[in-house]
Amino acid sequence: LWKFMSAFQQCLSPWKFQHPLSQQQFAEEERQWEATEVKEADRVPDTMQTPDVPPLTPAKDQFQEELVIRPLHSGDIYASFQFRTMWDTDFLRGSKVSHYRLFPKSLGQVISKFSVRELHISFTQGYWRTMQWGQPFLPSPPGAELWVWFQDTVTDVDGAWKELTNVLSGIFCASLNFIDSTNTVQPSASFKPLGLGNVTDQRFLRYAVLPREIVCTENLTPWKKLLPCGSKAGLAVLMKSEKLFHSSFHSQALHFRPVCQDWKCKSTVWELRQTLNVVFDLHTSGQGKRGERSLKCYSMVIMQACVVFPLQGELFELSPTTPLLSQAVVLGDRRTYSVYDLTNQATFGQTRSLNMLLRWRAAESGDMLRPLLHGERYVAGYGLQTGEIHTLMYNNHPYRAFPVLLLDTVPWYLRLYIHTLTVTSKGRDNKPSYIHYQPSKDRLRPHLLEMLVQLPPNSVTEVTMQFERALLKWTEYTPDPNHGFYVGSSVISALVPSVVAMDTNSTRECPLFSSFFPCKEESSYFMRVYTEPLLVNLPTPDFSMPYNVICLTCTVVAVGYGSLYNLLTRTFQVEEPSPGLAKRLANIIRRLRGVPLL
Repeated sequence: LWKFMSAFQQCLSPWKFQHPLSQQQFAEEERQWEATEVKEADRVPDTMQTPDVPPLTPAKDQFQEELVIRPLHSGDIYASFQFRTMWDTDFLRGSKVSHYRLFPKSLGQVISKFSVRELHISFTQGYWRTMQWGQPFLPSPPGAELWVWFQDTVTDVDGAWKELTNVLSGIFCASLNFIDSTNTVQPSASFKPLGLGNVTDQRFLRYAVLPREIVCTENLTPWKKLLPCGSKAGLAVLMKSEKLFHSSFHSQALHFRPVCQDWKCKSTVWELRQTLNVVFDLHTSGQGKRGERSLKCYSMVIMQACVVFPLQGELFELSPTTPLLSQAVVLGDRRTYSVYDLTNQATFGQTRSLNMLLRWRAAESGDMLRPLLHGERYVAGYGLQTGEIHTLMYNNHPYRAFPVLLLDTVPWYLRLYIHTLTVTSKGRDNKPSYIHYQPSKDRLRPHLLEMLVQLPPNSVTEVTMQFERALLKWTEYTPDPNHGFYVGSSVISALVPSVVAMDTNSTRECPLFSSFFPCKEESSYFMRVYTEPLLVNLPTPDFSMPYNVICLTCTVVAVGYGSLYNLLTRTFQVEEPSPGLAKRLANIIRRLRGVPLL
């Protein structure tokens, strides 16, 4: 078993571990201690009385955390951390918010300053293998992705976007400052608001992606500091860099949006959701193949949290077992989850820690249900002048067709031939019902293409378009130009039919009147799929030629100009040949005798 945080209890005061505490209860304890100190201050003698202290108002913010551990059919382990902070406040009022309790102050000041309505940012290392792992809970493209909805009171959206990217670059220690007009688009139909509000004017939306962004511990550390207690309490103590980054897939994200306060939705609150999704490869971690040995899972110190395991028939068994089960329809599939409530002391026993063991019952778990929607993308062609972009969209539903919205963002140095756009399904032309295309401008903005395409059942729809590679200036090339230039992932958005609605035998398990009309959440669900990023080679000059030219030029100048300079500046004198030895001896004798020299 993995044994985490055995020495962590020594880092905090003993009173914090007298009973299970989460990050929210951690803050509540501090507030209660402050209230106790205030009450004791009221009991001092009259001579030492201080002005009346107003009573503490009930907290308007709350914090929840959850960990879902999902075994994959490939034998890997998918762990999804969810941290949710709700705050009933108004970031956009005239007086600035000055008191922060659970909500991070650094992010709250940014939201208030730039009048942000929604903010979604993700940092991903690796590519999610949909055909092997299924659909993720929260999809994200490789690299860094940022899309923001501003309030309709913002007059200069481009200026606010530029300043916001620079501020977020400093908060998350990322390269978001490289986001500019050349990689920013304004979608017309994609990326609708995920929260409440009537701000749907696309002028206040900005979207950008950096497919080459590398995610490391310097991005994880500031992300964890946005939690109420950082990584000192709750499920955050499990997020160790040496484990998280030794994985096949790693994605950390932050989502800020307005949501309903309760089911009546009479008032709205602000929701900050921090997510961390990791796929652990058992082979690279040295744990062997599935079925050979038991699976190592998390070992936790005392904290309040919700650890959830999805149960898939009799494929594996959990130890220790828990009587708390929960059913939910997630991504169109009804699943039963085994819930470990860490607020219950009986979950821990006397050891004050929880070790969970998952063991596969069989070496093979059968065929995985294929995702109903899947996308791929690649570059075809030869040479460094022209090429062709192919986007494949798979509809694996046996009998239902559904529309999808495709968003493509292509850099300006790939000059698209929009007249070569073709959409085919099952060997026939598939005419899109909606097309929005914004051509690029050299060194100013990228291409933007949005299409609404109907995918026939059990089909593969292919979108192709030719392009021409541009020749960049020598100062515009990256330090490693021969590696290639990255093109962001395509984004496919759709309402996908639910797998639950495909099950015709589900009517036998419930009354007939309840299954005549399928539930809304079970009939279809929203899904966003990202394809692979592209790596395109551009015509690259030989950057060693300037060195060769400099060497040749210096040689010619040194030989040619040096010789000419010597001829023009050197003085010449005629020197007589030196006399022989006999003549010199004779001159010596003549000099001694006083006779004229020869």
